[in-house]
Amino acid sequence: MSKKSLIFCISAHQPYICHKEDEFLPQNELLFTAISETYLPLLNMFSNLEADGVSFKIMMCFSPSLCALLSDPQIQSQYIEWLDRGIALGEKQVALYGDDDPRKVLAQKQLDLSIQNRRDFTETYQQDLLSKFSYYAKKGNLELLATAATNCYLPMYADLPQAVQAQIEVGLISHRHYFESAPEGFWLPYMGYAPGLESLIRPYGFHYTILDSHGLLFGTPVPENGIFGPAKCFNALAVFARDNAAAPGFEDDVEKIALKSVYRDQNRDIGFEESLENLEGFLNSKNVRLSTGYKYWSQEEDSFYKPEEALASLKADAKTFLDEKSKKLNQASELLKNNDALSLCCFDSSFFGQQWHEGIAWLEEIFRQIANRDDIEMGHCSEFIQDKTKLPRITPFNSAGEGTGYAEDLIDHSNDWMIRYVRKAVERMVDLTQRFPTDTGLKERSLNLAAKEVLLAQSGDWAKMLKEQDFGDYASERFKESIGAFSTVYDSLGSNSISTEWLTNMERKHRIFSWINYRAFSSKS
Repeated sequence: MSKKSLIFCISAHQPYICHKEDEFLPQNELLFTAISETYLPLLNMFSNLEADGVSFKIMMCFSPSLCALLSDPQIQSQYIEWLDRGIALGEKQVALYGDDDPRKVLAQKQLDLSIQNRRDFTETYQQDLLSKFSYYAKKGNLELLATAATNCYLPMYADLPQAVQAQIEVGLISHRHYFESAPEGFWLPYMGYAPGLESLIRPYGFHYTILDSHGLLFGTPVPENGIFGPAKCFNALAVFARDNAAAPGFEDDVEKIALKSVYRDQNRDIGFEESLENLEGFLNSKNVRLSTGYKYWSQEEDSFYKPEEALASLKADAKTFLDEKSKKLNQASELLKNNDALSLCCFDSSFFGQQWHEGIAWLEEIFRQIANRDDIEMGHCSEFIQDKTKLPRITPFNSAGEGTGYAEDLIDHSNDWMIRYVRKAVERMVDLTQRFPTDTGLKERSLNLAAKEVLLAQSGDWAKMLKEQDFGDYASERFKESIGAFSTVYDSLGSNSISTEWLTNMERKHRIFSWINYRAFSSKS
């Protein structure tokens, strides 16, 4: 009997925004919200399933920048301070409303959750979330993928193989550093693929990667299994396709489910509606408004959120989703002459918890329901590539999971000025590895810093933030800072002089990749 498998893959990433100043900055809230609304709830979900003996499988990719932030003691301390601010704000909110006001109950629920998050972070997980995720990977519940060093759109550097290899190599070393394991899969940032990338990925020991659906469907030849099974490139790198049937316009569209009126409105937060007086103590000295986590409204206009109704709805929505997936996988299996069929659903981690408040509860319900069904099962990509000789061989098509399928939003009129600077920096970095192949001491430290800053400048985060005008000015300054730091090193090596004080300050400012070796940018034989 053929297998019908549902695979969930979650990409977890945060831009490397790391500020150690005493003053709380709004940019830090991006990470802190993610910890409270996504990463802690995910771990608690795993723990609940484990305690109840419910089998589950899921795939995740943690970017090196996220790992660096989560493991930074100073960032951890700042997060605890942020939680304390939220708890104090919640206590004021509870006291603000009368007993007959629905907001009092909702404020109390959020306050209890903030207190639980603090307890879980400090006591249950000892401020070390990555070790707990690694624990579930070793148990076989979680399959971890590696990814590029920074969130770099690799096709942009397809003609500069040393740049792509540096991103892959540093990303792989980072994964081994934090998880002490050798991953089978490689997550392409933005799912960006261009012909030839498989030649750079496979030599690092990766067995598969994931493309957007048209990367396979427009491939040559068109794979006989469509998106319901993997194919392989000429060098045996297996390629899976994201199932876009979980995208807008379909019955099993998860994003459409998340927009149901019964669920909580994540865009209405007291941080943008309350008076500054009522928010005193939570905002910084500049009173920059930001999300607090205290949200009282459902997505039905001017209607208070009702958690019990949302819980009942997500159980029904989980069943509908699984029924639709089972039906489509059965149809696919029949067309494939009763061969195995899979549906690979890929999500950004922010979708669960941050964008969809009930998302992780829905995900838990999926696991609980699927454990009691025999028509569909959860799986990992690695289970489908045990015998690569049976996989059809194709040449995938240019594709991405960003923009309209080609990541055009990462280079348009709002951010195209960046590309000429970063590509020139990459070319010069490659040149430096040839000019200084065996240097040590202060010169090696300078070269390592230069390599780190080039990797940071390559991140697509800055271009995307500019495009969406989400801390756009900040993104521009961060990009210029990295390019400027690289240029300082490059010029100093030409004149054979560098400021030790400046170098030390930059190393402290960007502590990511403290173990980096600049030779990652050298030409590989």
